[in-house]
Amino acid sequence: MSISLPADEPPRAGIAARLGGGAGPFVLGLPALVFLLLLFVGPVLRLLVLSVEGGDLAAYEKAVTDGLYLTVFWETFRIAAIVTAASIVLGYPVAYWLTTVSRTTAAIGFACILVPLMTSVLVRTYAWMVILGRNGIINRALRDWGLIDAPLPLLHNLPSVVIGMTHVLLPMFILPVYSVMVRVDRELLRAADGLGASGGQIFARVYFPLTWPGVLAGGTLVFIVALGFYITPALLGGGRIIMIANVIENQVQTLLDWRFASALSMVLLLATLAIQAASSRVQAPRG
Repeated sequence: MSISLPADEPPRAGIAARLGGGAGPFVLGLPALVFLLLLFVGPVLRLLVLSVEGGDLAAYEKAVTDGLYLTVFWETFRIAAIVTAASIVLGYPVAYWLTTVSRTTAAIGFACILVPLMTSVLVRTYAWMVILGRNGIINRALRDWGLIDAPLPLLHNLPSVVIGMTHVLLPMFILPVYSVMVRVDRELLRAADGLGASGGQIFARVYFPLTWPGVLAGGTLVFIVALGFYITPALLGGGRIIMIANVIENQVQTLLDWRFASALSMVLLLATLAIQAASSRVQAPRG
């Protein structure tokens, strides 16, 4: 007696196929594309139009030739570079530590890193003002211990701005570096140790090159975000530390010069895109 088995059911078509084959991914990504066009590309194009209003490039000429604004651009890039360097020095060891501890300890460490991201930048900046102010926590403690007679100038200077910006941006460096570190094959380190390499040689010639893509990605992210910082330099700098975002705000709010503010914004955007392109080029595998 023979028993006939039912034929195998053909596999169900995927979502992309049911939505029209090659057009499926486009249809799925259309809402996000519309969102970006309306809330990002549209305003950027509007700034571009404003910057060339009148049919000339006078605003751009002023932005890239006037010594005052060139100085501000230089100061902005310098501060962003200092903050990036501080993030690398502080964040790299923390990311490495997270890869060496137990899961429970790592979860606590990540909580300490991520919870501040849920707090407003304005709130964190005011917290640093309370800590660094003339009557702040540090100066009061030093006076109570008899170490100083007059308050130290810890606020409204470059160090206070760097401290505040680094505190905000440090998680943006740690996370990309950690994601690369956890994928490093530890057998390579053991092999280098077995071949007689010292700890410094293992780090410099094996471990750091393997984690370099994470360092570059995290450093680029921190640098680019730092270029556009406004609240932290304005409050912790006290008007003495001027970054390009503060100049743009002054052009809009005080001088009502939207054309020049738009030109400054576009120059900053072009510089940011150039930095991102250079970073991507460095990360690209050589072949």
